[in-house]
Formats: sequence, C-alpha cells, structure tokens
Amino acid sequence: MNRRKLLEVAMKGAVGGVAMGLASACTTNNVAAPAATAAPVAAEPAKPQQPAAPAITGPAQAFEWNIATSWPVSLDTIYGGAVHFAERVGKMTGGKFKITPRPAGDPQGAPALQVLDAVSQGGSQMGHTASYYYIGKSWVCAFATGVPFGMTMQQHNAWLFEGGGLKLIQEIYAKKFNVINFPGGNTACQWGGWFSKDINNVNDLKGLKMRLGGTGSAVMSKLGVNSVTVAGGEIFQALQTKTIDAAEWVGPYDDEKLGFYKVAKICYYPGWWEPAPTLDVIINLNEWNKLPAEYKEIVQSAAHDANTIMPARYDAKSPEAVDRLLKEGVSFKPFPQDVMDAAKKAALEVFDEQSAKDPDVKKVYDNYRTFQANVVKYHSYAEAVMFNYSQGKKI
Repeated sequence: MNRRKLLEVAMKGAVGGVAMGLASACTTNNVAAPAATAAPVAAEPAKPQQPAAPAITGPAQAFEWNIATSWPVSLDTIYGGAVHFAERVGKMTGGKFKITPRPAGDPQGAPALQVLDAVSQGGSQMGHTASYYYIGKSWVCAFATGVPFGMTMQQHNAWLFEGGGLKLIQEIYAKKFNVINFPGGNTACQWGGWFSKDINNVNDLKGLKMRLGGTGSAVMSKLGVNSVTVAGGEIFQALQTKTIDAAEWVGPYDDEKLGFYKVAKICYYPGWWEPAPTLDVIINLNEWNKLPAEYKEIVQSAAHDANTIMPARYDAKSPEAVDRLLKEGVSFKPFPQDVMDAAKKAALEVFDEQSAKDPDVKKVYDNYRTFQANVVKYHSYAEAVMFNYSQGKKI
C-alpha cells in the first residue's frame, strides 16, 4: 500500500473514533445513540443518582427560658429592651428558643435588685439588669454598666467590644458569679434626678436623702448625701411620703411615666454618675453551655440588637417628654459647677480606693482608664468640635 493509501485509511479511522465519541456523549437516560460507524459502541454504565442536599433548618432541640428583669412593665423602653431581645431570639430560631421576660418581682423572675443572684444560683436561666446594682459583690460590676465621669455610650461600646473590656469582665463574672454577660441595652447619658429643693452649691447636698443606684451613691456619700436604695417601681411613693428628698432614675421619658414630676418639680442634669449606662443580658453558665453553638450566636446577635435599639428609642421619645414636662411646670437645671468639680474629685478617690482593695478591680480600671484617655483625646478633634459647633459654639 502506497503512502497516499495509508493516509486515507488512517484518516477514516480517526473520523470514526470521533463520531463514536460524539455518539456516546449524545445519550438519553444513559443509553448510547446509534454509532456513526459499523462497529457498535457499548452503553456507558449509568451513574448512581446523588441524593438532594438536606435543607438547613438549624438545631431541632427546643428551649423555654425565663429572663428575670429589674424593670416594671410600664417602662416600655427599658423593660422593652428585654422584650425586644426575647422576640429577636424567638424569630431567629423559628420559635424553637422561647424566652419569656419577667418584670421585677415576678414569682418566676426575681426582685429588681436580685437578678444577678437569681441567675447565678440557677433560679432563672437568664436576666436583664444593670450590673452596677451589684457592686456590693464586686466593684468590677460597675465597669460593665459605666462609671461616674466615664465614657460616652459610643466610647464605652468601643471599649467593651474592641478594647478588651467585655472579655475582662466576662472572665471575672465566670469566676465570681458563674454567669456570662452581653451588653443588651443602653439608656445613653442619664439625667441628674428630681429634687424637692434647689441645689445652689455643693453644701446644699449635705444631709440630703436621695435614691441613687450603683457607683453614684458611693460618690454622693463623700459629698454628704445619704444614699437610699429603692427599686424603680417604688421611687414615686418614697418621694411622695418624704422618705427621700431626691431621686434619680433614667431621664425625661421614663421619669414622666413614673410620675416623679407630680411630687418634685426640679430636675437637674446631667447624671454624671451614669454617662452611658449599659444594661446586661446575663446567663447562667451551666445553662449557657447546654445551648447549641447556633443558639449561642443568636443570643449574642439579639443582645447586640437590643443594645442598639434601646438608645435609639430613648432619643426618639425623650424630646417630646421634655416638652410635656415643661408644660407641667417642671424646672430643668444644670448642676452647679462646684457640684460637678467636687463630684469628679470624689469619683476618682472612690475608684482609687476600690482598686487598692481588689486586684480584679484594678486590672479592669487600669484598662478602662487607658482606653478612655486615648478615645477622649481622639474625640476632642472631629467629634467634640462638630457637636459644639452644631450647638452654636465657636470653634
């Protein structure tokens, strides 16, 4: 066979191979199509069908918890923070993790100022409270909420979430109380409270009986004030019966609901002891460890959401409350300068004293003060100048 004949035979073989390959590819139900050449092609073995991927529905286990709170139901902002948190958890778990908020004093909750005890001891799986109520147990609790002349809400959140503050507090809470905490609300800067008489200078504070929570009570005591512990729902009666001469709670919106203006007509500001009080969702560690990983993430996300929505609600509702209170004859007044100066000096003394007593307090306080110094210096530029200018002050 000459070279031309050999080439023709080779070309025919190649074309036949390609045709057979194409024929075997063009099949229906894995049956080969007829071959283009005389030689039949064996059918390709059928591939086993892959099962469809299951839908991702999350953990099947259901949980039903109570969340004890320190708040009366009437306060739709602060008690509403616990409600919002519980609703978010329920929605994100498709109703499989049901949390029922319990107002202060509810038999399935806890007395207003004993929420940490109830959660720590397992009487309630979780709680919503202000940690500084429990400084009698540890002054570390003050830093979870906020301290006199401390950071603003924005700054405090930065310290908690990015400055290592929350991690430090959680480590100490686990060791001391068997709980884990997550920021779950903030009232923003509070007001100074309701007084039955004018405060013209620091001497007017001496002998005053005042309802004051947390760290502010220790500072005011240095200024001669007799601090009295009264739960939020009992303040009105204490003012009305003259058991106390003055009281602070949160600010115009909540205070109006509690009716303080009916028994005291002078409201001072600012609440220097609470520049940005953070509220906590606290959870018993034994119960926390029972949760699936997905639910733990959901709880943290819901707490973070409550931490955002609560101050937004206060800022939206409080301006109108101020207008209503002015019509009721309330006088809003700033604290005199010498009161502010004396209070700041006393606050620094209090925390120096507590740091000297407890290494845990010193560890957190040192971290807090370092972060505060840096962030305040930073905010003295754009943030402070912009705010002051918008209020009509010269740069």
